[in-house]
Amino acid sequence: MTVQITTYIPPNSDLVTEKFINYIMLDGKKSIARRIFNDMLTEVEKRGHKNAREMFFRAIENTKPSMEVRPKRVGGSIYQVPFEVSQKRQQMLSFRWIINAARARKSSPIFKRLTQEILDAAENTGTAVKKKEDVERMAAANRAFAHYARFSRRR
Repeated sequence: MTVQITTYIPPNSDLVTEKFINYIMLDGKKSIARRIFNDMLTEVEKRGHKNAREMFFRAIENTKPSMEVRPKRVGGSIYQVPFEVSQKRQQMLSFRWIINAARARKSSPIFKRLTQEILDAAENTGTAVKKKEDVERMAAANRAFAHYARFSRRR
């Protein structure tokens, strides 16, 4: 027997947007997180971009990593082994990096910092994109240890 869980999605929203709002949310204050997200979309439109949601989705796509490294112990050594990143984890990392980069900026309201980070990520610049490039560069540098990935996690 399968159980289907239905979640309420407000009109003119979608699953990715609601998930992002949940990542913005602090202390269970979803209405404030939703207001921050909507203010961010209006700020993107004020800055001359016609479709704010398209910019948001482009920023998410530009910050999704395809490879990452995980530590793997082999013998007495610990190697940084590159692994492919699943779709769900790609999205989660993208959200986390964008929001953390926006929170690290100072001296303006969070929706303006988030707007700037979204616009930077949509143009393949900014802190979140730099983080993605660093992670992928680390995976590329450790390609020599990729053969350790095929061993299952027995320990």
